[in-house]
Amino acid sequence: MDGISQMCTSVGHRLEVTSYKTDRAMDHVLDIADSYIFTPYVYPASWPEHGALRQILSLWLLTNLGAVLIYLGLGALSFCYVFDHKLMKHPQFIKNQVRKEIKLSTTSIFWMSFPTVALFFLEIHGHSKLYDNISESSLGWSGLFLSIAGFLFFTDMCIYWIHRSMHHRDIYKHLHKQHHTFKIPTPFASHAFHPVDGFLQSLPYHVYAFIFPLHKGVYLSLFVFVNIWTISIHDGDYRIPGPLICLINGAAHHVDHHLFFNYNYGQYFTLWDRLGGSYRHPSALLGKGPHDHVRKLMAEAALAQ
Repeated sequence: MDGISQMCTSVGHRLEVTSYKTDRAMDHVLDIADSYIFTPYVYPASWPEHGALRQILSLWLLTNLGAVLIYLGLGALSFCYVFDHKLMKHPQFIKNQVRKEIKLSTTSIFWMSFPTVALFFLEIHGHSKLYDNISESSLGWSGLFLSIAGFLFFTDMCIYWIHRSMHHRDIYKHLHKQHHTFKIPTPFASHAFHPVDGFLQSLPYHVYAFIFPLHKGVYLSLFVFVNIWTISIHDGDYRIPGPLICLINGAAHHVDHHLFFNYNYGQYFTLWDRLGGSYRHPSALLGKGPHDHVRKLMAEAALAQ
């Protein structure tokens, strides 16, 4: 009887774990990390995967590691192969700027990870509207593509107003001023924020998933895209296809935000800047941008020799 009892208990435990894994909204990254790294190599067998403390610790490790790798990896690629190093000769490019950008960014990522993990924890426990399969959406594939457009529109709108509020004189000096230390930003300035500032501007990405249905694979892909875009608008490459100049908020628009302060708050598009009266046509596209200033200085130096 004892053997039968033990066998039933063991089977019951396995069924409970299996049911838990299939029923809950398990984040794909955490699930993969548990299967291939955390369970076999990191945590003791007595610490179950569904334990809240273990999940929080795992999410914190993954959030920090993933964010730092994306930031440093993509930032380094952009800095080496896209960013024009002649911009470092601009008079407003500060001493040891790249090192300062990286230090502020990595510090910010560390502190931002704590509230971010709290949101991820709610998401993996089914409190958001994230879903796994296209069949779970009443709109099917059309709903998936609509959700991408909705995500971009919603987050662009929210970030515009959050960003603009950060420029209020009573807030700016305490939070957003750190980011504007870098007048001629490099790709490494993309995450160089005060942690509170950085978290508030990232909040719409999470909020969207609690309000609107969103496929989990799309959600993860959009997070990567957002990081790539944030790096790209700090990369010093001011070229924009002609028809898109008035629609897309690119690096040419964003460098004017760094230089002239009260313009071009948008993240992806120029829509809200136009509606909010804060749009400025990029100086770099008028022959008055940072590159033009550097070329002028280099020409003057050559004539003086």
